[in-house]
Amino acid sequence: MGKTTQNETDIRAAIADERRELADIFDELTADQWDAPSLCAGWRVREVVAHMSLGFRHSLPRTLAELLKARGSLHRMTDRCARADAARFSTAELTALLRDNAHHPWTPPVGGYTSALGHDVVHGLDVTAALGVERAVPLDRVRVLLAAVDTRSLKFFGVDLTGVRLCADDLDWSHGGGTPVRGAAQDLLLVAYGRKVPAGRLRGERSERFVRG
Repeated sequence: MGKTTQNETDIRAAIADERRELADIFDELTADQWDAPSLCAGWRVREVVAHMSLGFRHSLPRTLAELLKARGSLHRMTDRCARADAARFSTAELTALLRDNAHHPWTPPVGGYTSALGHDVVHGLDVTAALGVERAVPLDRVRVLLAAVDTRSLKFFGVDLTGVRLCADDLDWSHGGGTPVRGAAQDLLLVAYGRKVPAGRLRGERSERFVRG
């Protein structure tokens, strides 16, 4: 096993903090909020939170079996699992799964711990931004994730930045070329992960491309 770098140690610590902080927020949600739409198309808040713990609960063989059931479609697999788990677990159990696994070493198939941090941060924003819950993700976490945004990641999330340059108000970060679309770094992170953000969070003449209708 390779030596753990300081950067990796820092990211793993940030993942644990993110999970605990989100669990605290989710503990305070009302029943109506748990059933409200998230920024993930077709998922309520409870499906998002159920999905966040999938990697902690499913071994690789089980994941592959679920993928086989879904005829090789990762999207179909995660959607089916999220819906089943949202019905299976209570909201208290869903929150506990996140908090109790704060230090779980799960990572997505690609991207390592940076992708794991992105998974938690963005899905957390899928909930808080959709509900209008005020939560500022620490900028050191957002900075790590924005630094990983590139042509490949944008393509993976289906993001088209043709003619647009994303420009963060609160970080020295921009990406793309063309008409500036400005906003908080965490809202631009949502855009980079293929989300449509709530109205009023972005500025620029082409910002409506990235706003929820």
